[in-house]
Amino acid sequence: MPNNNFTFEISLSILNHLGRNLYRNFITVLGEAISNSWDADAENVWIYIDRGDNSFVIKDDGDGMTSDDFQNKFLKVGYSKRKSGGMLSPNKRPYIGAKGIGKLALLSCAEKVSVISKTDETDYMGGVIDNSGLTEAIEHDLTPDKYPLGGIDVAIFEEYISDHKTGTVIYFDQIKEDIKNTVPHLKKLIALYFRFSLVDPSFNIFVNEEPVSLDDLKYLSDKTQFLWNINGLDDPYISTLSALRSDPINITNKLNIKGFIATVEKPRYLKISGAEEKVGIDLFVNGRLRERDILKNLPDFSTRHIASYLYGQIHFDELDSDGKDRFGTSREGIIPGDEKYKELIETLKNEILNDLSQKWDELRLEIGEDGDIEIATKERKARSLFNLSSKDYLIEGNSKVDTWVKELRPDAEFNIPAYVDCFLSENLVRKYIPDKSVELTPRATNEIKAYKEKEEERKNDANISFDISQSGDLSYLGMDTLSHMIEGEEKRNEASLSRDAVEYKPMRNAVGHTALLTQVAKERLSLVYENIKSRIKILLS
Repeated sequence: MPNNNFTFEISLSILNHLGRNLYRNFITVLGEAISNSWDADAENVWIYIDRGDNSFVIKDDGDGMTSDDFQNKFLKVGYSKRKSGGMLSPNKRPYIGAKGIGKLALLSCAEKVSVISKTDETDYMGGVIDNSGLTEAIEHDLTPDKYPLGGIDVAIFEEYISDHKTGTVIYFDQIKEDIKNTVPHLKKLIALYFRFSLVDPSFNIFVNEEPVSLDDLKYLSDKTQFLWNINGLDDPYISTLSALRSDPINITNKLNIKGFIATVEKPRYLKISGAEEKVGIDLFVNGRLRERDILKNLPDFSTRHIASYLYGQIHFDELDSDGKDRFGTSREGIIPGDEKYKELIETLKNEILNDLSQKWDELRLEIGEDGDIEIATKERKARSLFNLSSKDYLIEGNSKVDTWVKELRPDAEFNIPAYVDCFLSENLVRKYIPDKSVELTPRATNEIKAYKEKEEERKNDANISFDISQSGDLSYLGMDTLSHMIEGEEKRNEASLSRDAVEYKPMRNAVGHTALLTQVAKERLSLVYENIKSRIKILLS
């Protein structure tokens, strides 16, 4: 059989399938250009936005490209520096680019993209990618060799290259969707999602000559209350959190991750002004944003109350250290089912977020704010109620009253549920007695008469003529007399509701009169009430 030397032939339509039409988010396009500049060992990236002309320019001072580089690397879809240069750039930066298709993002947002580049040994060269012409070539099913790039109009670059020694300049003309983002908004997004602009002093990003810096995140740092540092992340952003209400909490975990998770005062502070998106817990790999808001992969947790207060960064470089391709075509998101990623999600779920939630609830309640409303312990609910009520007594500028209120909080956590327990137990017995036609004893009759006389005197002193209690004569009786009516005198000397009620009475009266109990009294009251509660449940059953 003759050998006809068959070869593959690629249609330009592959550009659409690989990503030319997948990149619709403006910040994603910026990200691809910034990533290319990082990989090219640039020290500075300048972004110039012209909203009036609906265009923008990205310029860097990296190594630049020769004509051969431009043809065989930049324009070669699928070319990756990692294949020829390993995982690090000449200046030892970890390469962000992996697949060699991220450059297609640059084709997605403008009708015309002009690229020029120069090295320290060559002058400018480049070409123009005209999307209307490219679309026509794709419709005619042309192969790449039949679609030459257009020539450069040097005039459009004049104001950007006067002091440009090496690097690349890309001009995006006729943006498909108007540039709606303001410069401050873009700086916020870049500061959030391109960590190298903040943590590496050798890499700087400017938007219309304004540097992207930690100051662009001040709106967020000023509203951050608590922070958990995972495995000792060293990040300058953490040092700017001057509004923290406690020291950062260190988390040590066996998984080789680093990061931080923080909480804000109110969920609204995670909303990025001027955008529909909000800040979340994002996944970074080798400094590159790989997945936004990874809590969406924890449906049981993402719907919890606390999730609306959380933001942060998780850095897991092992996802890009073994040569395995784990990232989707859009370069944001992990391919479903990856075992390493599943291990990360399980670690967050079972070893980090649950403990963090409990601690956050405690910290919030300590500073007088609502915590996790889904935690339903009596003490936690009592503290929440106390915090809500105590705000009515705080006086601005009076630290003494603020201190007094804080000192009362622990006792309130005990007394409030203790009173509710007392209220329930005694009123349930008051309902049980008429239901079972239990008659008043002489002791009960005498107590009722004595309390009524006292009440009448106090009502007269207060000029009150209306009834105070709605539950009749039994409302004047405490648990000791109520239980005596049910069980009789003989039960007072054996294990019974009557005997427990005798011990319960003085501590119950102290709680009812808003006294602050000693620790011994608290422990004893809790123990006695557990007995009373059990006996009442038996009685009612």
